[in-house]
Amino acid sequence: MKKIVTFLLLMCLSLLNAQEKDSIVPIENYLNEVVITGTKTFKRKTNSPVLVTVLDSKALDNLQVCNLSEGLKFQPGLRVETDCQTCNYTQLRINGLAGGYSQILINGRPIFSPLMGLYGMEQLPVNMIERIEVVRGGGSSLYGSSAIGGTVNVITKVPKKDAFEVNTTYYNIDGQTDDYNLNANATLVNEKRNAGVSLFMSHRERDFYDANGDNFSEIPLIENNSIGANFFFQPAENQKLELSLSNLNEYRFGGEMVDKPAYLTQQSEERKHKIWLGSLDYQINFNDDNSSFIAYAAWQNTDRKHYTGIFPEDLIDIENHLLHPPYGISTTQTLQGGVQLNHKVNDFLNGVNVFTFGAEYLSDEVFDEIVSYNYLVDQHTKNFGAFIQSDWEILPSLDLLSGVRFDKHNLIDTPIFSPRVALLYKYKENTQFRFSYGTGFRAPQAFDTDLHIAFSGGGVSRVIYDPNLIEERSESFSTSINYDKATEKFIAGFTLEAFYTKLNDAFILENIGEDEFGEIFEKQNGSDANVKGVTLELRANFNKKLQLETGYTIQSSKYDEAVTYIDGVAPTVNFLRTPNHYGFGMATFTPTKNWNFNLNFVYTGTMELAHFAGAPNQTIDEMVETRPFWEFNTKIGYILESQKLGFDLEIYGGIKNIFNEYQDDFDMGKNRDSNYIYGPALPRTFFIGLKLFN
Repeated sequence: MKKIVTFLLLMCLSLLNAQEKDSIVPIENYLNEVVITGTKTFKRKTNSPVLVTVLDSKALDNLQVCNLSEGLKFQPGLRVETDCQTCNYTQLRINGLAGGYSQILINGRPIFSPLMGLYGMEQLPVNMIERIEVVRGGGSSLYGSSAIGGTVNVITKVPKKDAFEVNTTYYNIDGQTDDYNLNANATLVNEKRNAGVSLFMSHRERDFYDANGDNFSEIPLIENNSIGANFFFQPAENQKLELSLSNLNEYRFGGEMVDKPAYLTQQSEERKHKIWLGSLDYQINFNDDNSSFIAYAAWQNTDRKHYTGIFPEDLIDIENHLLHPPYGISTTQTLQGGVQLNHKVNDFLNGVNVFTFGAEYLSDEVFDEIVSYNYLVDQHTKNFGAFIQSDWEILPSLDLLSGVRFDKHNLIDTPIFSPRVALLYKYKENTQFRFSYGTGFRAPQAFDTDLHIAFSGGGVSRVIYDPNLIEERSESFSTSINYDKATEKFIAGFTLEAFYTKLNDAFILENIGEDEFGEIFEKQNGSDANVKGVTLELRANFNKKLQLETGYTIQSSKYDEAVTYIDGVAPTVNFLRTPNHYGFGMATFTPTKNWNFNLNFVYTGTMELAHFAGAPNQTIDEMVETRPFWEFNTKIGYILESQKLGFDLEIYGGIKNIFNEYQDDFDMGKNRDSNYIYGPALPRTFFIGLKLFN
């Protein structure tokens, strides 16, 4: 009853607000979209030597996603997976590489810390996002460590005009679990249009979900509150100052579904996160706008209190558990500051060249401790980077991008030089050929997504790192053809990309046995590894009423030498949790300005997984090949226009995972292997919502 009342109150609250109505991207603007992630400068998408894909706020709305994690599934070459049955942390994979190989930026700044990477993609609400730009392949020449698999740049909303929006949604998960979401936005711009503010807030409440009736959750309880603001001020026509500040708070609890403190449950994970994000940018244009100077600073701070434990059965162990329950604390602080100079030379060897010079400093302090498990990560990574880039338009049809970055990382003995070259050839305006090569590196930092503490075999599995761990190096190649045929009312096209990445001294997790707490994995340097594949993207827009997009990837990810994931089980050369086939598709139909329909799907092929014994239904350790999954989703919306009230109302609803393609072999009980999870993040889920906007 309490939750019903809460939902009704949220619905009533939504009647007090309104926001800007997005429109479908006009056909004539589709090919001229401006992107920045590939070059760190503003470039037309078709003029960028680096292939960039974009997911904007309108598409995110059509897909009915509530956070960054859900939205990234609908980009070619990308996968988002759930990696823990108990806490449901998510991981991004780009071109077959795990989350630690991808760099997530917020407004171009790498302040998405390793600790934040465990849960941050679910904590970033979709209503703060203007668009998401994705660059697949090596980007270390611009962004430093970890930008090997690709780069995701989350660009937050900036004020454009006075507008308001409130959106409230109710989800019902498999007929048994409620999920409530409330999002609100407001933008204000002064009369001179030289100053403005964009505000957002988000509230979410979700209960436990138990898939197999063992009273242990497969989807954890979540309470999330987020708030933030973006400001801009132009003191002169050629100057701009931008400030952003956000606060994300989340409580997450998974495991035994009882109303007890975490340490008295049979098995559970409890997480309390407080995250602050901030940035300050200043830009001045001069020399007739042929030059610009940018100075920036960014900051992230995460405080986390957590519990990860299993209630013991031995009397002595119970006494010790009650006296010293395995609670832990985590803190991270990320600071970045830098400068960038862009200079355009209009007559450079009969062409046009934009030179970019930059230098930046990044500091990341991580502290994570669970005293009861003798577990401690205390590490301060520092990196100074400087880069130079030439974006040379040799001919209107030919563009050569080249650059090199110097990095001095405190965990790496020698400086790292990361060159990159990319070539764009445009054929008859509607066809682009691209080739790129780049090197990258991944620093031997202690904390990453692969250091997640999990349950297995009646204990907790932990990851330690080899003190002799050295950096991982990479070489990446990609080539692509991009074609679009456009008329006044129609556009259709495709992108075909082939990619190859070689990893030297690749990081692996080797099972080295167990202690009194559970399994132990060591993060080591293994053999080299090779990742290669092909991605095909198809798209069409018919008279701005029907939009279609689909992407499919065929790839292979293998180590040169087999890795032992389970002691006593034959090793394998395959990357775990990495299917060789995956893809997505989405169709949006807008027959009138009032009606909108969306149908989308995500496909995940078979993949290899480690499965530890311990649960009643799992008596042996083994390597498992999962079955493929198709996840279909749909949404229908209708807009009620009201000129008298000054705002419009959209009523919408739909189904996620229509055919209930959900994992059906979860482990049961407190001794389950929590990493044995795959497939869609949700079972069949119905939703309905209201949105008010102007």
